Amino acid sequence: MAIKSVPKEDRPRERLLELGPAHLSNAELFAILLGSGTKDESVTLLAQRLLMHFEGLQLLRDATIEELTAIKGIGTAKGVLILAAIELGQRLYRYKPAERYTIRSPKDGADYVMEEMRNLSQEHFVVLFLNTKNHIIHRQTIFIGSLNASIVHPREIFREAVRRSAASIICAHNHPSGDPSPSQEDIHVTKRLLECGKMIGIELLDHLVIGDRKFISLKEKGYL
Repeated sequence: MAIKSVPKEDRPRERLLELGPAHLSNAELFAILLGSGTKDESVTLLAQRLLMHFEGLQLLRDATIEELTAIKGIGTAKGVLILAAIELGQRLYRYKPAERYTIRSPKDGADYVMEEMRNLSQEHFVVLFLNTKNHIIHRQTIFIGSLNASIVHPREIFREAVRRSAASIICAHNHPSGDPSPSQEDIHVTKRLLECGKMIGIELLDHLVIGDRKFISLKEKGYL
């Protein structure tokens, strides 16, 4: 069925203009993004089939251009539009002006990195550099891979802290399994960084282990 054959009040664009984007379904929003269907299928049906193929938004978020263009009716141009829209949505969701973001609790630190880190397929070790008012002045991924004391070099972290004139740091790394329970290696790395920080006068405020929508603070667990 062509989109022109659909009653005006049921067309996604018209519904968005009349009701606002929050009232549209995922399929309707994708229909607007795709713009057109095929000679055999309306854009709304194409959008529904796209979502069914990926079983909803969760898997679609990580789709590749090859996976998208393998779907009948979605060429490179439409695939690129989808990838761009997903990336913009993720950036908007996790955007926080660093110069105004203040850390007052372990939850503040976890909230700052959660959406970016909770679905990563590899471990990322991230450091937040703070000034004397606990404002984040810089964020940096130090390394990617399994946490290991021989890989996490304090000199790399504290050299950057000195360069940024940071008063303190918060470290965070994710567990791709989604379970933030700290390992013995996590604890060992934390204690090593704590001692190095004491020697040069830059405090390690916390080490956060990020899971899927949950975290563990090694400070709250008594390791700091």
